[in-house]
Amino acid sequence: MARWNRRHVLQALSGLGIFASLGNVFNRALADEVSRSGKITPEMIAQAEWVAGLSLSPEQRDELTGAAQSLQQKFALLRAERLDASEPPVLAFFPAAPNHPGAGADADRRVTNTSACPERPETDDELAFLPVSELGQLIRARKVTSVELTKIYLRRLRQFDPMLKCVVTLTESLALEQAERADQELSDGKDRGPLHGIPWGAKDLIAYPGFPTTWGAAPFRDQMLSDRATVAERLDAAGAVLVAKLSLGALAWGDRWFGGLTRNPWNTGQGSSGSSAGSAAATAAGLVGFALGSETLGSIVSPCRRCSVTGLRPTFGRVSRWGCMPLAWSMDKIGPIARGVEDCALVLAAIHGADGRDHSAVTRPFAWPGQRAAPTLRIGYVEDGRALEDRDELRIFREIGATLTPIQLPQDPPAHALHPILNVEAASVFDDLTRTGVEEGLYRWPAAFREGQFTPAVEYLRAQRFRGRLIERMNEMFDAANIDLYVDGQDLVITNFTGHPTVVLRKAAGAGDAEAANGGVTPQPEMFTLTGRLFGESALLTAAHAYEQHTKLHRLRPTLRNA
Repeated sequence: MARWNRRHVLQALSGLGIFASLGNVFNRALADEVSRSGKITPEMIAQAEWVAGLSLSPEQRDELTGAAQSLQQKFALLRAERLDASEPPVLAFFPAAPNHPGAGADADRRVTNTSACPERPETDDELAFLPVSELGQLIRARKVTSVELTKIYLRRLRQFDPMLKCVVTLTESLALEQAERADQELSDGKDRGPLHGIPWGAKDLIAYPGFPTTWGAAPFRDQMLSDRATVAERLDAAGAVLVAKLSLGALAWGDRWFGGLTRNPWNTGQGSSGSSAGSAAATAAGLVGFALGSETLGSIVSPCRRCSVTGLRPTFGRVSRWGCMPLAWSMDKIGPIARGVEDCALVLAAIHGADGRDHSAVTRPFAWPGQRAAPTLRIGYVEDGRALEDRDELRIFREIGATLTPIQLPQDPPAHALHPILNVEAASVFDDLTRTGVEEGLYRWPAAFREGQFTPAVEYLRAQRFRGRLIERMNEMFDAANIDLYVDGQDLVITNFTGHPTVVLRKAAGAGDAEAANGGVTPQPEMFTLTGRLFGESALLTAAHAYEQHTKLHRLRPTLRNA
């Protein structure tokens, strides 16, 4: 048999998963032997072959042994140096090519708030549930001050957090200082835009100096970061008021964190889902004007569905993640959670665009109101055997005047097979936890990290290549059907890998039930999603807003009782 050259050896090592370190691939006895003797043997190579599904000859194992020994020395050199979680790999993921329609700079962040100024509600609790678009108009009309509104939300955060477990840290001193400045600036004629003076909450993976950034996990509960995340900088510049750091499931998984289980305001017997658990619960409960959440594989969409609150997961790369806890560099997205579609548009306008620090963040045009009217939009839907008139959301879009077109979402490749991408990237971010044996308070993560450690580099890159094919299939589907967006579709896994934007809003079905039919308690609205083209948020939010204005369901609110 011909001897292998260096390229053959490295390919085999990568396929065997030796890139992840022999100690993680082999059984513990062999790992201990490597650690004790510092020597790798052909027998160890043989026991690693199952990782790549290869069967090597004795000669090939002998060839690999020396190369593997050399790789271990290189790995040791790199492991001796510390990597901070904020340091990404030099590879960057872009779901859309540079020549994608809509590419180009958009330095103008001004948008128009289309809501009229309402009368101030009779009670502070009613005021707290108004959408941002109306709160902003009240502040400008001096019918309420930012300081008043901030104190109302701080009171409600204290009042209902014992029941909801949604607050990690109140930022009271900062909030009052920012609110006073917002009021003074408006008095001086300086208006920073639609979010000026509006109190908001940050998912506690968004860094803000002077306060802990806990990532919801016990090992990081006292972590103080000096950074101020780009999204927080931009909201500060927009005049918004930070009132709280809000809970997330430990390291952005689920709704359980070191402070307990964050709960759904509509039904406190169940968790709020996650991982943007506190952001969704606090917004739904009227404890903040709006919040920011993040999503890697469902962490905005899922809690918004559970808590019946509006949320927008923007196109991947639309919003910078700099200063936010990384989980999977090629999947993480930051987006708004609010009590109305226009609120999401106003927040997105303030936070989107490249910052020169997140290498995947790009600047693409975004206009609000959108340049096209809702009746001109073409909306796709996945057929499920029911007639259109039996699907309330489709019936309403048809009443609005939109064109409806049946579609089929791509199934090649199967999106669920791409899951190793997340686990490998997360395992890399939190490699130190795995190597030091830290597991307490991390719940399901340690097993996922170990799974990532066992995934060969070749398989990770293969999944990324198939991911590119899936993005192409999605874009082909949009083009072939000639649609701007589509309704539902059970597409959560697909779109988190392809990077397409999704908005969550309330469905008409069952929402008109009288309170008396539910024991005097407002029934919790059902939710559905709309998904748009890459960087197609203007059309996506235009359709969602038209639907919302037709149904008025965003006005419903949960009946809250003190803990």
